[in-house]
Amino acid sequence: MLNIHNLTVSFQGDDLFSGITFQLRSGDRIGLVGKNGAGKSTLLKIIAGEQEYDKGQIASDKETSIGFLKQDIDFEKGRTVLEEAYEAFILIKKLENQLEEINAQLAERTDYESDSYHQLIVDLNEVQHQYEIHGGYNYQGDTERVLQGLGFQREDFNMPTETFSGGWRMRIELAKLLLQNNDVLLLDEPTNHLDIESILWLEDFLKNYMGAIVIVSHDRMFLDNITNRTIEISLGKIYDYNKPYTQYLVLRQELREQQLATQKNQQKQIEHTEKLIEKFRAKATKATMAQSLIKKLDKIDRIEVDEDDNSVMSLHFPVSVNPGKVVIEIDKVSKSYDDKKVLTEVSLLVERNSKIAFVGQNGQGKSTLAKCIVDEIEYQGHLKLGHNVEIGYFAQNQTDYLDGTKTVLDTMIDAANEKNRTKVRDILGAFLFRGDDVDKYVRVLSGGERNRLALAKLLLQPFNVLVMDEPTNHLDIKSKNVLKEALKKYEGTLLVVSHDRDFLQGLSSKVYEFKDNYIKEYLGDIDYYLEQRNIQNMREAEKRTKITSEEKSTNTSSKEQYKNQKKIKSLQNKLSKTEASIAQLEKEIKEIDFELSINYEETIAKPSFFDGYQKKKKELEILMLDWEKLTEEVEKYN
Repeated sequence: MLNIHNLTVSFQGDDLFSGITFQLRSGDRIGLVGKNGAGKSTLLKIIAGEQEYDKGQIASDKETSIGFLKQDIDFEKGRTVLEEAYEAFILIKKLENQLEEINAQLAERTDYESDSYHQLIVDLNEVQHQYEIHGGYNYQGDTERVLQGLGFQREDFNMPTETFSGGWRMRIELAKLLLQNNDVLLLDEPTNHLDIESILWLEDFLKNYMGAIVIVSHDRMFLDNITNRTIEISLGKIYDYNKPYTQYLVLRQELREQQLATQKNQQKQIEHTEKLIEKFRAKATKATMAQSLIKKLDKIDRIEVDEDDNSVMSLHFPVSVNPGKVVIEIDKVSKSYDDKKVLTEVSLLVERNSKIAFVGQNGQGKSTLAKCIVDEIEYQGHLKLGHNVEIGYFAQNQTDYLDGTKTVLDTMIDAANEKNRTKVRDILGAFLFRGDDVDKYVRVLSGGERNRLALAKLLLQPFNVLVMDEPTNHLDIKSKNVLKEALKKYEGTLLVVSHDRDFLQGLSSKVYEFKDNYIKEYLGDIDYYLEQRNIQNMREAEKRTKITSEEKSTNTSSKEQYKNQKKIKSLQNKLSKTEASIAQLEKEIKEIDFELSINYEETIAKPSFFDGYQKKKKELEILMLDWEKLTEEVEKYN
């Protein structure tokens, strides 16, 4: 399908990667991994044809289509969510316009016997045939299903795209990409803006995808669930194994150990030969033998051990003055966005040196409460900070807090004070911004680099409370582990919003679950929380069906929740089948109507024509009623 051969890319004279070769085949689901800055996103851009390369070749079949999910998107203002999603179907939209034009001409014309009128009929049949082949009668239903799978509600469909945040616009872009059904799918951090429900839906979608997929992601569980092959970019080379990420790590370590053992044996032989050469050189009678050994030594193919790229950021969060015992006091805080309630009379007390995790589905108020604490948004109720509290805030949408027109160095200098301005370059070096990297503009940084810069800024001023909203987004797996260790050693108070179980393990001592406008406290770490909820992982916790206010008071059992989930799934399956049947009947009736319009007498003369025609219309009416009932039932559970 796609062959990459001896590919080399250089920046400012240095090779980012050199001579890499691999092949993409149909059915490949590749996890492309490596530290931030290793060249993962660059490689995706090159495969997508959006960036040049210095040497090598990329060859593909002529008809191979490539879809690329980038981090930066730009929508045309004024389009609704549905209209933007429909942009995935360029050919279908073109055929729709052709059908409209031909039908308009047929409606105006009266020269039914002319050759030109006959040609219009021929053109109409051909365009309709092409329209059907390319899924013209199904694309609207497919679009709605994909949008709903990615978290949109039906009431969102006709909203302008500019009313949604960057994360939700990224979901629209992802929907467009999935609907295009490309041969090769390139996904750069697809889960960054998705909640657990949407991630699980995307996993199911990708598992059934027919083409080849290349995914850059820091989400280890997502990679393990989707991929069947891992390619790591490390120190300019690639390591390619037909295994998911976790299994690949084991094989990679085994390979390195074998190489080390073989290299050690070879080194012993080389040292022995060198000693013999030195010994024979001193004797004239052995000079010929010494020369022979030297030639033999020169011909040895020296074994090289694959280096492990261990360059990760160095992180230590300083603590400012000692605050009072109560750091944050929250009493009956509520927050709504227009008519949508997010928090309802939430109360909690945060004591000095607490390590607290906020967990739950996206949209349940975790980030909202974090913003209330740092006084970024207005709210109802009372929220009071304790004596000497100094808060450092890491926002989930970090790009909104960094000025793209500044360089990395200027960003840090402007945030520094007189005491630490001289340490700016040292701090940047600890965060892997070295040499000319500090002169890069923020707007050209990768997502991981922006996160590292935001973390570096936090070190310029000591705080005694850290509020961190999804700090691991865009970070590579090694940097994520370094951040976790730094936060474990942090001597201040920590509030962290995350859905990453591996990251939270051993980090927090108290968990607050956000659900249906309320919070629930669990006095233990993340494993204790999962144990109390009788579930195995964060994903299972976050995908649980929402409970109603009546169920809250009766404390619905997990068995009843399971039944609700099964009921919803059954209803959704029935709804999908009903929609497909409606689309098929509408198509058949439309074809009959067209037949009547061009050859009325011959069509009605067919045996049982009217009975069959009326039967189809009656079936359509019944299906439409069924569809209304099913839609109402589904909405009861949402």
